[in-house]
Amino acid sequence: MKTPAIIFTLFIVAAGAIIALNKNTPEVTVAPKPKAVVDDITAGSANQPLTSVSFKDSILHKGKMKEGEMLNIEFEFTNTGTEMLIIKNVTASCGCTIPEKPEEPIAPGNTGKIKATFDSRGRAGMNQKVITVVANTKETIHTLIFDVDVENPQYAK
Repeated sequence: MKTPAIIFTLFIVAAGAIIALNKNTPEVTVAPKPKAVVDDITAGSANQPLTSVSFKDSILHKGKMKEGEMLNIEFEFTNTGTEMLIIKNVTASCGCTIPEKPEEPIAPGNTGKIKATFDSRGRAGMNQKVITVVANTKETIHTLIFDVDVENPQYAK
């Protein structure tokens, strides 16, 4: 019964991200600015060097925790391509989860971590959270999921 809900959630998150990335905006003339190496690599630019990434686990089951506690999550990944990996953006499906991305590019063959902190206050019950990662990869958008069962201390045995 949970599988259709997971698939539906992933579909909605992916569709929203794709729509957001593909919005057509009117052309605006802007004075050129000096570019740094990282600024040259933007999602969707035609001359962008693309790479690939492999996540050790894209779904984490974190078990049980008590309501009011903070949970630190880490998704480990490896740059499996031949270009520098740039994590452009990470977002969470809920304000109770604060994701962090590596600020420095990840060299081919090296590993990195997407970190997140989940605040369980007011979140009693089963929680499933989605973290969306945008990177300079062929797939552009990657979805990471974690779930945790938050126990209300009033009802815990």
